[in-house]
Amino acid sequence: MAEGEITLEQTPTWAVATVCFFLIFISIFIEYLLHLLAKYFSKKRRTYLIQALSKIKTELMLLGFVSLLMTVLEKPVAKICIPKSAGETFLPCGSVDSSDWDEEETKCSEQGKASLLSTEGMTQLRYLIFVLASFHSVLSILTFGLGMAKMRRWESWEAETRTLDYQFSTDPRRFQLTHQTLFGKRHLRYWNENSVLRWPACFLRQFYGSVSKVDYFTLRHGFIMAHFDQDNNFDFHKYIRRALDKDFGVVVGISFWIWMSAVSFIFFNAQKFYNYYWLPFIPLVMLLLVGTKLQAIITLMCLDSHDKSHVVKGTLLVRPSDHLFWFGRPKLPLQLLQFISFQNSFQLAFFTWTWVSIHW
Repeated sequence: MAEGEITLEQTPTWAVATVCFFLIFISIFIEYLLHLLAKYFSKKRRTYLIQALSKIKTELMLLGFVSLLMTVLEKPVAKICIPKSAGETFLPCGSVDSSDWDEEETKCSEQGKASLLSTEGMTQLRYLIFVLASFHSVLSILTFGLGMAKMRRWESWEAETRTLDYQFSTDPRRFQLTHQTLFGKRHLRYWNENSVLRWPACFLRQFYGSVSKVDYFTLRHGFIMAHFDQDNNFDFHKYIRRALDKDFGVVVGISFWIWMSAVSFIFFNAQKFYNYYWLPFIPLVMLLLVGTKLQAIITLMCLDSHDKSHVVKGTLLVRPSDHLFWFGRPKLPLQLLQFISFQNSFQLAFFTWTWVSIHW
C-alpha cells in the first residue's frame, strides 16, 4: 500500500454506506431500464431486437468480469518482473517516469527488472474498458436509430405500391425496352457497363441517393416474384425492418476475432509503429469499400437482367445471387460492418480515455 492512502478502517462507515448505496441504485436503475426496453420490444413483437439486447447485456457482463479479474489480479500482475530491456520496448511514449512506482514495481526495480504491468496501468486499463462498454452501447443504438430513420422514408414508397398508378406501371401486359425502364435509365449508363469506370461511379453514388425510389421498387418486385405469386398484399417495408432487427443483432455482437483485433490495436499503439497515421483510417476505408460493393451489386443485377432480355413485361425483374458478393458470401459485408462498428467504438473510447488521462 502506498504511503498516505486511507483504508476502510480509517473511513467513516456512513461514507462507505453512502457510496455503496449510490452504486447499487445506479446499477439497479440501468438494469430496470433495460428490462423496460425488453418489455417494449416484446410488446411490439421485435424478437430480433430482444436478442440484440440480450447480446448487449452479455457483453456488458463479460466486460464486468474482465474488470473484476483485473481488480483481483492487479497486485499479482504488478509483481511479475520482466527484463528491463523488454520493458523499454514498444512504448506508447518515448520515456518512462519511475518516480511514481508502487511497492511492487519498486521490488522489480531493485532486481534490475521492470514490472509486467503496473498497478496504475491496470487501473487505467479498467477505465478504458468502462469507456469502451459505454461507447459501444451508445454507438450501436445510434447506428440502429439512423437505420430506422433512413427506412422511414421507404414507408411512403411502400404505400405508393398500393396505388393504381404503380399497378399500371408494373402491369405485365405492358412491354418496355430494358433501357427505357426507370431502373434501366438509372443504372444502364456507359460508365456502369465499363468494368473500370463502374467502381468509381458506385463509390460516388453511395454519398447521395444510395437507394432511390426506383431501386426500392425494383428490389421489392424481384424479391416478391422470387417468393410469391402476387405482390399486392406483401409489406416489403415491414420485411426489411425485421431484417434490420436481425442484422442489428449481428452487428452489436463481439466475436473472439474482434476482441483479438482490439488487442492488436493496443499492441500497435507503440510509438515506433506511427499508428495514428494509418490505423484509424482502416474502419473508414472498409466502410467505403462495403458501400461501394453494395452499390455495385445493384448495378450488376440490372446489367445481368439487361443481358438476359432487352424487353421486359411490366417492370424489370432482378434476381439477387450469392455470386454477386465477395467470395460468394452474402454475410461477409455484415461481418465487416460488425468489425467496423466495434473498431469505431474502440478508437473513440481510446481517444476519450487518452484525452481524459492527460487533461484530468
